[in-house]
Amino acid sequence: MKDKIHPKYVETKVVCGCGSTFMTRSTLDELKVDICNACHPFYTGKLKYIDTAGRIEKFQRKFSNTGYASLQRGKKKAADTPAQAETT
Repeated sequence: MKDKIHPKYVETKVVCGCGSTFMTRSTLDELKVDICNACHPFYTGKLKYIDTAGRIEKFQRKFSNTGYASLQRGKKKAADTPAQAETT
């Protein structure tokens, strides 16, 4: 490796938004992260739904009684396609 072109590799303190801290190595002195293994739902087993506009409830209301409309309707007939309708 060439001298004086690579950044220093130092001990780094990582601080999470939940307050958890741990040490690792990086080219920076300190890292601030939003989520870590102490608060991530995958690692904690606690699944959180972040629903700001009621989208989950809206989806559940929309498909609760009827289900998916695309699965219930029948397939189109060959004569119903626009390409064949123009030729006849």
